[in-house]
Amino acid sequence: MLHFEGVNLHYGSFRALNGITLHAAPGELVVLLGANGAGKTSIFMAASGIQRPSAGSIRFAERELVGLRPAQIVACGLVHCPEGRKLFPMMSVKKNLTLGAYVHRRDKAGIQRSLDEVFGLFPMLEKKQDDPAGSLSGGQQQMVAIGRALLGRPKVLLLDEPSLGLAPLVVKQVFEVIQRINQSGTTVLLAEQNAFSALAIAHRAYVIERGCIALEGDRDSLLNNEAVRAAYIGA
Repeated sequence: MLHFEGVNLHYGSFRALNGITLHAAPGELVVLLGANGAGKTSIFMAASGIQRPSAGSIRFAERELVGLRPAQIVACGLVHCPEGRKLFPMMSVKKNLTLGAYVHRRDKAGIQRSLDEVFGLFPMLEKKQDDPAGSLSGGQQQMVAIGRALLGRPKVLLLDEPSLGLAPLVVKQVFEVIQRINQSGTTVLLAEQNAFSALAIAHRAYVIERGCIALEGDRDSLLNNEAVRAAYIGA
């Protein structure tokens, strides 16, 4: 479904990604683990067309993504939910959500169906759909960000640090929703520092260090890996 092959990415003279090769198969939930600055967000920026790799290939369902505009990539079915939510705080919750459907804007009935699905996942948002997004709690804003991404009708959903700054109970709710999204058939690539919660719902994972793949494996092998536990999980 999504395949990186030998991807390099530079910010000026700084190499953020160095020969990244990874994949996510249809229906998988794949986790990217790594410290701040390891390169997780850069992988997502390259996949979604925000930053262009300096080398390598990124294929989505056999279509080359490098060189496409972000809107074209969304139209293909790859949607990026960024770290930090990136909402429009003065706009209503509903307006923020429907902005995610921009590439489908002529399909009014389809947008309403997608909205209903998001409200089914996040009932609180239906009650607050006319409120300014900036008036919501951090957890509710993260729900809006995920919902907005779902309005893009992703076949592959990139989720960048969705638990960042959230209370433990809200983190639990967010991960339950992510698992439901995946179980509905959407491939998910999840970048997270909350390693234990992320691996608990993952099929496979990659450990990213200094722009490189340091380790990869299935959920159980990484949960039981002493180096991964020491660096990301603890006792």
